[in-house]
Amino acid sequence: MDFRRLTHLVALADKRNFARAAEQVNLTQPALTRSVQAAEAEFGMRLFDRGTVAVKPTPAGEFVLERARRLVFDSRCLTRDVGLYRERALGDTAFGVGPFPAATFLAPLLAGLRREHPGVNLRVEVSNWELLLKRLVDEDIEFFVSDSRDIPRDPGLRIEHLRKEPGSFFVRAGHPLASAGPVELREAWSYGVASVRVPKGVRAGLARLLRLEPGSPPPLAIECDDVEILRNVALASDTVLAAPNAAVEREIASGALVALAVEGLEPLFSEMGIVSLRGRTPSPMASAVIARLHALPPTGDPAASRRRADLAPTAPRRRKGASPPRRH
Repeated sequence: MDFRRLTHLVALADKRNFARAAEQVNLTQPALTRSVQAAEAEFGMRLFDRGTVAVKPTPAGEFVLERARRLVFDSRCLTRDVGLYRERALGDTAFGVGPFPAATFLAPLLAGLRREHPGVNLRVEVSNWELLLKRLVDEDIEFFVSDSRDIPRDPGLRIEHLRKEPGSFFVRAGHPLASAGPVELREAWSYGVASVRVPKGVRAGLARLLRLEPGSPPPLAIECDDVEILRNVALASDTVLAAPNAAVEREIASGALVALAVEGLEPLFSEMGIVSLRGRTPSPMASAVIARLHALPPTGDPAASRRRADLAPTAPRRRKGASPPRRH
């Protein structure tokens, strides 16, 4: 079997269209058609049904494609690994992070990497785990870090435990619940809750405390992957914020936000994991990033808090007696 034909079969299965698949593998459409027909003749089986709307693999095609994908993936890995071995360079890398790591330890991670490797280029994508998983499978990123509880346990994925990030419910200073003492979850929920996407297990526990019908998810007033936006909403309204503790350290220390004590609520946390493709050797730079991830001090460590505070942007000091800057 000509290996190039396997790449053509995989491209057609992914695109479900001869024209788009031909464009992906840099062939004309007739050339791709001939390649697929030659593969079907060699295997002695029809691999695709040519529908009027989309091209779909036959059961025989699915059988062949499962193995073809593995061979194509291994071939790309071999080419990449040989290049890394030959060049012996750190190289650039791209990785992803979920909303909680983006709000807690992404800044100190990137600052440390820039200090140690100023000549290396990094591309970081911040999104929810579903979109990051698609990026990973497409080999657009080398790995991603996110809450790993809802990620499918696929044999093609490697999930490495990283850390737990504790979280809580928070309200602004002056909020009606700020000085109310322990509150029921239903009372807090009545003000509207802003959060990132909540893992299924956590949703089920919250639904029980809210006394919702079985299978009914707790309604969120705002669901957003950007914790900074959610934090600003909570500071400017009576919305209750669900967030990792480390993401609001400064606001808690200044008194701008107050943590709620919720009756009967189990401790909240994110189960951070590093997700990569099994069988794909990480680039030297990706390995360096992962090593630094493991070396970051845990949340709650005073040294970690100071390190994050050192990285926070600060307003320039105004000379004594100077006029405040005018707004335009």
